[in-house]
Amino acid sequence: MKKLVLLLVMAVFAVSCGNDDDAQPEVLGCTDPSSLNYNSAANTDDGSCIFNKNITFNFTQNWDGQSVTNADFNTTFYTNAFGNSLNISKLRYLISRISLHKADGSSVDFEEYKLIDLTDPASLSLSPAIMATTGDYTGISFVYGFNEADNNSGAYADLNAANWNWPDMLGGGYHFMQMEGMYDDINGIPQPYAYHNGMARVSPGVFEQNFISFDFNQNFTITNDATIEIKMDISEWYKNSYLWDLNVFDTDLMMNYEAQKHMNENGPTVFSIGSITQ
Repeated sequence: MKKLVLLLVMAVFAVSCGNDDDAQPEVLGCTDPSSLNYNSAANTDDGSCIFNKNITFNFTQNWDGQSVTNADFNTTFYTNAFGNSLNISKLRYLISRISLHKADGSSVDFEEYKLIDLTDPASLSLSPAIMATTGDYTGISFVYGFNEADNNSGAYADLNAANWNWPDMLGGGYHFMQMEGMYDDINGIPQPYAYHNGMARVSPGVFEQNFISFDFNQNFTITNDATIEIKMDISEWYKNSYLWDLNVFDTDLMMNYEAQKHMNENGPTVFSIGSITQ
């Protein structure tokens, strides 16, 4: 009997040892076949899976934190930093070269540009064709207007159709912004203003690039389809660093070098990154 028990114990031990020899080693990796970095050899998921996600940019406008939409046109009055009382009847502006910067040093560069027009709700968002990968990001950048390489006269059919061209005699290319409305002059009499921004004409045949590059340090993680808000504070166009008096610069600003450079001076504080939702 004792011999039988001993044989049984030895048999169980042998089987156990054989199972240990046959066990597969653990291989860490992404085990989701729908991911971009699926590892067919992995048998243990390590949380490293990477996926493509859709990104939408929403463009919002405010005056010192107060929302501005086309419903405010002509009826809502604002006071700029100098003290001018004004309303807005038109606001269009151009954003290009939006990029998301990843923690690993790479970036997702979106090729689309966007002409935002407050009278056209469809223009207030942009859903690029390129998708962004999941992971950690450290920043968002874009160009207000077109940079020198992109600002080519007549190159964009949709902008041509929108009468967005900047006159060749003033440097060519395209507008960066059109903001128009009425303000009360020093006598309290309503006067028109046309705050149009683009290339700066130094002298006949001599021009300066006037676009503004923005680069925001913004830590965020993309895990799902995401919406990113790009905010314009309109009040900032009238201050920081040039205190804008519409009695001095109101109309005929496209050909005015000094006015165009003051717009460029004030531009860097106009935009910010708002909410990022997923």
